[in-house]
Amino acid sequence: MIISTNSVMERYFKRRFASTTSSSDNVGSSSSRDVGISRDVDSSKESELQDILANLIVDPGLRPQMLDYDPNIRDEVRRAYLQNGPCQPKDHTFPQTDLSGYDRCFNVKWFDEFDWLEYSISKDTAFCLYCSLFKSNFRIGQGCSDAFTEMGFKNWKKDNIRQHVGAVGSVHNQSRQYCVDLMNQKQHIRTVLIKQSEQACLPFHGYDKSDTTSNKGNYLELFQFLADHDEKVKAVVLENASGNLKLIAPTVQKDLVNACATETIKKIIKDMDGAFFSLLVDESRDVSIKEQMVVMFRYVDKNGDVIERFVGI
Repeated sequence: MIISTNSVMERYFKRRFASTTSSSDNVGSSSSRDVGISRDVDSSKESELQDILANLIVDPGLRPQMLDYDPNIRDEVRRAYLQNGPCQPKDHTFPQTDLSGYDRCFNVKWFDEFDWLEYSISKDTAFCLYCSLFKSNFRIGQGCSDAFTEMGFKNWKKDNIRQHVGAVGSVHNQSRQYCVDLMNQKQHIRTVLIKQSEQACLPFHGYDKSDTTSNKGNYLELFQFLADHDEKVKAVVLENASGNLKLIAPTVQKDLVNACATETIKKIIKDMDGAFFSLLVDESRDVSIKEQMVVMFRYVDKNGDVIERFVGI
């Protein structure tokens, strides 16, 4: 997509930052109500999840599909089924079925060979635990069928069961890897996001901001470093500043970040100098089916160099 820079672009960014400022002015009047609603929703979801986990349906022919669950609790439901393991009633007497003139039935020995294999007593069909849990990750036409997931499989031949596994990149093997990643807490996307969130806070905050602490947080430490190396700055900041001009409050820090973002966008627009540019938008889906979108500007500067500028994620 090719767009020409003009006053419309500048108005867009001015309006965006203006709306951010105006919305922050209303935080005090709505924050309490929003927090209360958020807590009610969280409590409701938690209650729903606990009820589901306490009444998990073991028989794969009767259990709901993953798409029937709220997206926010699917991973917890999946994890519960993986912890319980596949439904393998090894003591069950499997009924005979006439297949092309031959009486065949499920072979209990297949449980030992295929650790993912499940059997539904209610439907006398076989299912795949991995594909049942992660079928929703795949689009129709990607090789994911209803056999082994919704309708079940009843052609009692081991070669056909082995064929379900497929090649390295098959839906089954991808689903198996999803299960491994989900059960590995160190690699699970929720754990990664928590770690990233904690790291994102480091540049601004410290647990102890007193004058005697050895680490007040990166923001104050860098602020102190600047003051120690510039007499003009030192004369008007920190202990030499008046009570309401110390520039260390969290709201001031956020204002500085927004100011940096605004100036960065202005600099990019100025560097474009009215030339044409491309807006690059790309997204990818992680293991928890969360979309992450990246936005960048791509243009040619006055020197003829191709420039790409990151705008946001």
